[in-house]
Amino acid sequence: MDDLVLARALFGTTMGFHIIFATLGVGIPLMVLIVELLYQKTKDRDYALMGKRWTKAFAVLLGVGIPTGTIAGVQLSLLWPGFMEVIGRVMALPFQIEIYAFFVEALFMSIYVYAADRIRPWMRIVSVSLVALGAMASAILITNVHAFEGTPAGFRMEAGKIVDVDPWTAFFNPSFFVTAGHVVLSAYMTGAFVIASVAAYKLLKEPFGTKVYQFHKKALMVCLIVGGMFSLLTSINGHESAQLLHEYQPEKLAAAEGLFETTTYAPLAIGGFTDRETEEVKWGIEIPWALSFLAGNSFETEVIGLNDFPEEYWPPLFVHTLFNAMVGIGSFLILLSLIAFIWNKLLKKDRFPKWLMWLFVTGGPLSLLGIEFGWIFACTGRQPWTIYRMLSTEDSVTTTGNIGILFIMFIGVYIILGISVVLVLLYYFRRHTVRDDLAKEEKANIDLQT
Repeated sequence: MDDLVLARALFGTTMGFHIIFATLGVGIPLMVLIVELLYQKTKDRDYALMGKRWTKAFAVLLGVGIPTGTIAGVQLSLLWPGFMEVIGRVMALPFQIEIYAFFVEALFMSIYVYAADRIRPWMRIVSVSLVALGAMASAILITNVHAFEGTPAGFRMEAGKIVDVDPWTAFFNPSFFVTAGHVVLSAYMTGAFVIASVAAYKLLKEPFGTKVYQFHKKALMVCLIVGGMFSLLTSINGHESAQLLHEYQPEKLAAAEGLFETTTYAPLAIGGFTDRETEEVKWGIEIPWALSFLAGNSFETEVIGLNDFPEEYWPPLFVHTLFNAMVGIGSFLILLSLIAFIWNKLLKKDRFPKWLMWLFVTGGPLSLLGIEFGWIFACTGRQPWTIYRMLSTEDSVTTTGNIGILFIMFIGVYIILGISVVLVLLYYFRRHTVRDDLAKEEKANIDLQT
């Protein structure tokens, strides 16, 4: 493989690994904040215990997210010097501000972890809120660089030179708010469903009606309600993202839907795969006029097809499958939350059937897969550009060589880190079970009363 393919494979693998920890690093603090608020309102110690246990897991994940994020930053400089030259002169602000966001997150997480039982309730709320705020800000700032790649602003290229640089215009590029919203909302959704998966699995192993069962059931319902809300908001934001693609990256939208000819009343293709030879989506289900409405809120909207662009500008046609997988998972999660709400709140059932519990277990892994599919779609769908219509990926890559050796070494690092984080989490929570923590809480209450 040449340097371009190896560099893309290496950096893509790094981001695919890092995005798991980055996403949970945004989603879990919000869940901790929500159960902390529930505790302050209801005085139910189960919610306080949830916050403590989830924070421990968050701390372990953060311990892996930090080095993998650092690796990603180093690889940007090593693998993509052409890209970093533009970023250094035009789009350095997000990286500079992100340092402060991370500082706030780390500082107040330490306060919450080590002093939650020693500070006043309002201080607990403030601490967790600032952890969640810092995590959200970090995600937004770093993702803004990706938004800039798709909708560059704040500079011009003349004879290969960067001129008329305006950092704030680059920062608030056209897709900043929509992209930031999509990343944060999907992270909140994923954090909720990952915790829901663990709670559902524990419920399957626990006898009905015990204190531990009730603890996990409370956790499950909180996570499913929060996850369902953010799944719905993510889908609404996805509609806005499609309209941005229609305006700023039309060939990416055309590839996502396998549309080759420019047309009004364009159909939305669900499922199937894009066939280059026949220029159609085979085995797909078409919803008449839906793509035009998605792109411009009108069935008469003209959607530009791939044949209106030089073929060398086309994204890989498999992005249609990635897009469908992302949307399909999001739709399934919305349905899952709706079923849970109807079953528990409207039908007043005191327990879920086993088949539904196993569906809840799949929610967390599927939400992470949705994040992976969405990230790959976003980056691959921009090809062949690193910065859309300004800097090609081929012109951005390093020419120093030896990328294959780096690839093998970093794959080894990721395997070690992945295994380590699983082993640490299993070891800690087997040594500190919910049953043990509930017993300690009960003993502490008895001692306090006597």
